[in-house]
Amino acid sequence: MGKSSYIFLISLIAAFGGLLFGFDIAIFSGTIPFIQPHYHLTEAQLGWTGSSLYVGCIIGTLITGYFTDRFGRKLPLTIAAGIFMISSVLMGWAPSYSMLIFWRIIAGIGVGAASMLSPLYIAEVSPAAIRGRMVSINQLTVVIGILLAYFSNYILADTANNWRWMFTSGSVPSVLFFFCVFLVPESPRWLLSKGYIEKAKAVLAKISGEADVDKQINAIQQVSQREVKGKLSDLVKPGITFLVALGITIAIFQQISGANAIFFYAPIIFEKAGMNVKDQLFQQIMIGAINLIFTLVAMQLVDKLGRKKLMLGGASLMALWLFLVGLCYYFNLFQGYILTFFVLAFIATYATTLAPVTWVLISEIFPTRIRGIAVSVATCMLWVACFALAYGFPILIEWLDAPQTFFLFSGICLLYFFILLRYVPETKGKTLEQFETEIIRH
Repeated sequence: MGKSSYIFLISLIAAFGGLLFGFDIAIFSGTIPFIQPHYHLTEAQLGWTGSSLYVGCIIGTLITGYFTDRFGRKLPLTIAAGIFMISSVLMGWAPSYSMLIFWRIIAGIGVGAASMLSPLYIAEVSPAAIRGRMVSINQLTVVIGILLAYFSNYILADTANNWRWMFTSGSVPSVLFFFCVFLVPESPRWLLSKGYIEKAKAVLAKISGEADVDKQINAIQQVSQREVKGKLSDLVKPGITFLVALGITIAIFQQISGANAIFFYAPIIFEKAGMNVKDQLFQQIMIGAINLIFTLVAMQLVDKLGRKKLMLGGASLMALWLFLVGLCYYFNLFQGYILTFFVLAFIATYATTLAPVTWVLISEIFPTRIRGIAVSVATCMLWVACFALAYGFPILIEWLDAPQTFFLFSGICLLYFFILLRYVPETKGKTLEQFETEIIRH
């Protein structure tokens, strides 16, 4: 197997953590038309049912930062897969509403851990020239998970205990992830940080070839020699504080841009446009297909155009599409699939820009000594924002009504454009060590 093929294989396996995240987002949206009347849920209860998973995600990211710096990247990935594998079945066949919530929180711990570990691991095993594309594999598996779940929802909609089988189906990708993760090596950068030089050399030889191993070892060690073990207090040191705040901002805006409102609650959005349940689920398949196609486009662009250009273009276009979606609701423009077109255009833009590039930037901008804990904090805040959106959207769209809700999301994207323009650096084509050296100089 060639070096590029090997890097792609281990990145793809690690990125299964993203598939679990995407699968659960989409699976829950498909259960809404069935689970809400089953438990007689209010809008607030529906929001809690959807968002309870992200309570677990917050817990998962907080504890995983410590474990990943102490025990490496591979073992926590394996544990995360096992948690989600078991909880998917128990979530689907929970005997009561309270037990359903409990197992959604447990599932979230596994999803949250995997969501931060996957891009972190991929960034550490990928050469600089293709790192953006490789980290984008994580987002590719997220959208594959979303599309697979939409198909699953559509197929299972007419079965007995449909929402229970929808939740249970999450165990299928979890089993595959659990067994495949044993095939990936440990991160060479983590191995070097712990003094396992020969093991690190063996991994780097598979990734980069024998000729480049000593050069890479020296580059990584030169950075490591001037660093001490990262701890939480390091995140508030001069220079580092700005990067942490930037990482948190990038993470939060990805969630509150409006895209996940569509992924979480597409049935509610299309129901307000007068569609029946089957049409709602079919619209979701279209959303999932567009999401997948344009994620593949993003993988080709992220290392060519750069991170900042894609983010700026994405934020501005998303603001436009959301404004047009709001106008559709305001003027009742639901004939001829006008609303569907604008929603799909919005998802296409998000899939090409904010969705994958956010994870690339979060995995790149932090110095090595605090990368694990800093990625953990940024990802934790991403899940906090995700929880707030998942809990609040059903209430928000009832309180403000649909037009005002989408106008609000449009304004958020416009604000993000100016934040990106002013503060976000370009990391395209730089090794993690080169970018870190530049940060130290500044």
